[in-house]
Amino acid sequence: MAGPESCGHQVEKRICHSDQGGPISSETRINERIRVPEVRLVGPNGEQVGIVRIEDALRLAQENDLDLVEVAPQARPPVCKLMDFGKFKYESAQKARESRRNQQLTVIKEQKLRPKIDQHDYETKKGHVSRFLAAGNKVKVTIMFRGREQSRPELGFRLLQKLADDVTELGFVESSPKQDGRNMIMVLAPHKNVKPKVAKAETAPEA
Repeated sequence: MAGPESCGHQVEKRICHSDQGGPISSETRINERIRVPEVRLVGPNGEQVGIVRIEDALRLAQENDLDLVEVAPQARPPVCKLMDFGKFKYESAQKARESRRNQQLTVIKEQKLRPKIDQHDYETKKGHVSRFLAAGNKVKVTIMFRGREQSRPELGFRLLQKLADDVTELGFVESSPKQDGRNMIMVLAPHKNVKPKVAKAETAPEA
């Protein structure tokens, strides 16, 4: 019976690799691929059934129209759970996709200011920052010092504080002002209760 044993070893190697990755994958042993005398069985609702023979665990899976899935192969005996494996994989893929989508929604925009900016330019820059925060994006605000301005870091600090106060309804200071060479940097983040707004002006129709 070299064939089945060889197949079993191949599955074991894939499982070890899967354990390093963490989550249950398509290479996880299920049903007849689980080749152990007994398992610690967990019911479909998370209830602890206890240690049962593999034959009994497979029979329970069939009776409930479910799969027997090995969720902790390194345990002694291995822990298996009764579940709809196809549904589990689909829901896991959906959650992973949603997680990636949420991560992509948070983008870091950048806005650069000079410490001696005039009021009109300041209002324009503040408008950009407000729009970014309203869209659900973080904003990296950079004050650029030149020449003798580097000896007056308090100018940049006060300007960043003023900007943070002016947009406090849309965002908060996630990273306080810090000197970085000739620049001073602060990061603003949108409040969680602010729903992202799509800026219509950003997608102007072609002429």
